[in-house]
Amino acid sequence: MAETEKASRMVTVWDGATRLFHWGLLTCLIGAWWTAETEEFEQHLLFGYGALGLILFRLAWGLVGSETSRFSSFIRNPMVAVEHVRSLLRPGPAEVHVGHNPLGAWAVVALLLLVTVQVTTGLFLSGGDIFVVEAPLNHLVSSRTADLLETIHEVNFTLLQITVVVHVSAIVFYAVVKRRDLIEPMLTGWVDLPGDVPAPRIASPWRALLVAAAAAALVWVLAGLA
Repeated sequence: MAETEKASRMVTVWDGATRLFHWGLLTCLIGAWWTAETEEFEQHLLFGYGALGLILFRLAWGLVGSETSRFSSFIRNPMVAVEHVRSLLRPGPAEVHVGHNPLGAWAVVALLLLVTVQVTTGLFLSGGDIFVVEAPLNHLVSSRTADLLETIHEVNFTLLQITVVVHVSAIVFYAVVKRRDLIEPMLTGWVDLPGDVPAPRIASPWRALLVAAAAAALVWVLAGLA
């Protein structure tokens, strides 16, 4: 046991860009929900632009980012996730994973898909119930299509809220039952890994900056179409 503990070391698993994306998207979702509830629709649109930029960044970062952030490194057969759930029902601590565990990986996929639908439909909405001003791409669709997209936007946000609650509940389960903190690594980037587990490859922050700049530029162009 002493040799195992001595062999373990703190390793950077989550790069700064991925962590900023995570907390930035949470902020945008909370802001979008609050501004919709308080009918501050212009601010709601701004939070939507923020979420869109973050999603564009994350989709690109999933292709060219750090090893733990790449889709190819954590999207696996769904049956692997099922087996992971079964392992969680057994006594003892949860298995150590470099990056997302199999269940968390599919949670990430679900959240990315739902947020993508949310921000995409939001780009086509008309003024009225949702926005004071027209969304930037509203002129490309008919009023009937805009109404349909508004319904999808509202229903999808409910699904997004449910998914977030399930995600948070899973984090609490890991912390309380399995004694594994998933929040601190997303704050610091570090995870205590066994000595025989290789550290993941972390991409340059300059690459992240370039990807973020490209995502921001695209959102700026879209916002200018309004």
